Amino acid sequence: MQNSSSSQRVESAHDILHARQHPLYPIVSPRVIAVIGATETPNSVGRTVFNNLGRGGFEGVVYPVNPKRSSVLCVKAYPNISSVPEKVDLALICTPAPSVPGIIRECIRAGVPGAIIISAGFKEIGAVGAGYEQEILAEARKGGMRIVGPNCLGMMIPKIGLNATFATTIAKPGSVGFLSQSGALCTAILDWSFKENVGFSAFASLGSMLDVSWGDLIYYLGDDPNTRSIVMYMETIGDARAFLSAAREVALTKPIIVIKPGRTEQAARPPHRTRAH
Repeated sequence: MQNSSSSQRVESAHDILHARQHPLYPIVSPRVIAVIGATETPNSVGRTVFNNLGRGGFEGVVYPVNPKRSSVLCVKAYPNISSVPEKVDLALICTPAPSVPGIIRECIRAGVPGAIIISAGFKEIGAVGAGYEQEILAEARKGGMRIVGPNCLGMMIPKIGLNATFATTIAKPGSVGFLSQSGALCTAILDWSFKENVGFSAFASLGSMLDVSWGDLIYYLGDDPNTRSIVMYMETIGDARAFLSAAREVALTKPIIVIKPGRTEQAARPPHRTRAH
């Protein structure tokens, strides 16, 4: 009979092996993160995201990337992703939208497999922003990179202490996978969860869903042994075929609840958010 510590090691090894087999592994279980646009500017997204990664108990390595600073919050900073001394699993991008296509190009050259684009200023502002998205997608497809966002709050994996968002507090660990396009709703649900003592296996804001979509994350949560149920706040369906395929398969073993607002024209409009600095 296994003792408790031995059992925990076996469970942990199983979780890691299981996660590594999934295409989103670099995003949901990174060991080395670069925050591109990390800064000391008070109340900025870049500062909050960088700070959060040090507060949630994340045991990996986090590098600030900022070409205008030699350090960020007393941590040595690097001018670009190629100068970071380790291979980066996940790039968190908090720079203005016009700079993002070039940053994605640099990340792919450096072999970075995953990114979360927190920056706003894309298709939600019109044709110019939509053009940036198409440039980003073309680069990502050529390099095999997976991208969450843009225009999103980010992602939390509480079990590993990963708070890759600009929400100030990490969610409690639990068994509910929560997915939303709305960052504002994410923060409201997060506040509610602390009062009601509800925990999450994953807590993700998808934003514009340029690449990673409902179907990708449903499949990930379906395979995740820490997730028992999935709750989704869906403003737009995106790739309907991929969503339905994933939902039909995963719903056989885990309940999926979908909340769908936006039946009126006004409610369907994407929320406006200030661009990242």
